[in-house]
Amino acid sequence: MTTVVFVLLPGVHLLDLAGPAQAFFTAGDFGQPYDLRYVAATPAGDRPGPDAGVVASAQGLPLVAGTDWPTLGRDDLVVVPGWRVGSDPAAWPLVSEPVRERLREHHAAGGTTASVCAGADALGQAGLLDGRRCTTHHAVQDDLAARHPRAHVVRDVLFTTDDGVVTSAGIASGIDLSLHLLAMRHGPALAARVAREMVVYARRNGTEPQASAMLRHRSHVDDTVHRVQNHIDTHYARALPLADLATHAGVAERTLTRLFTRAAGVTPLRYQQLLRLERAEHLIGHGATVESAARTVGFQDPRMLRRLRSGDEPGSR
Repeated sequence: MTTVVFVLLPGVHLLDLAGPAQAFFTAGDFGQPYDLRYVAATPAGDRPGPDAGVVASAQGLPLVAGTDWPTLGRDDLVVVPGWRVGSDPAAWPLVSEPVRERLREHHAAGGTTASVCAGADALGQAGLLDGRRCTTHHAVQDDLAARHPRAHVVRDVLFTTDDGVVTSAGIASGIDLSLHLLAMRHGPALAARVAREMVVYARRNGTEPQASAMLRHRSHVDDTVHRVQNHIDTHYARALPLADLATHAGVAERTLTRLFTRAAGVTPLRYQQLLRLERAEHLIGHGATVESAARTVGFQDPRMLRRLRSGDEPGSR
């Protein structure tokens, strides 16, 4: 079972923590359980006392967590939720060296390290933002850039991923980040089911292609279309004739096309193409050839993938 460790610092925002925790917890309802752990991180300079495991949240609710870290593998995740940011960045928590070392070790071992909102500063203190793209809440992007001049702060996007370091803009965008990680690990169908269960249909887009096709075209509440999208998400690499999709939905072909286009903004075929294209881009980015990526995602002819990548396919814009 994959472990997710949430590192809690004083002033932690409840939604920064609860949103991702709920997403990974809900994944367990659909056959992908996660072991959620919480670690109270004592700021540098503070001596651990009898209340070392009690973390005061920004909203006033005290959180009780252990101080010992579990043993982590490369498939596990470490997430640093953000904290309340005051007007003086110098007053932000100074992460202790043991915590910084844990973050560095996990990343060096091939694990994914993520942050929500101002939690990116903790990754920066560990040196994980140096030379990498990152983001944070729009109100503190300048502060993050000033505190970590070797980081490449990307502004006004929901989240970024760079070499195992994933950072998000803050508050509710931690849910977007978590759905993205679930989609990358288990496929878009699982992430879609989690999103629907959490009733977060409306997805916000940044200027980066980090918002997956599955998320971009799920901002509706049409159950018939969602059922068809679930089927396409699961079987996107197969041939899916419109007649078969209509039978799956229990409606006529023309009705399905009309409902799907109205709700999702694209036709069923176009939606399938977008899923294939997105998965192919991921494979190519990890060293696959265009030909092998095309075969893996279901294209019979790699020329179709090339046309979609270039935007020359009719209806691709």
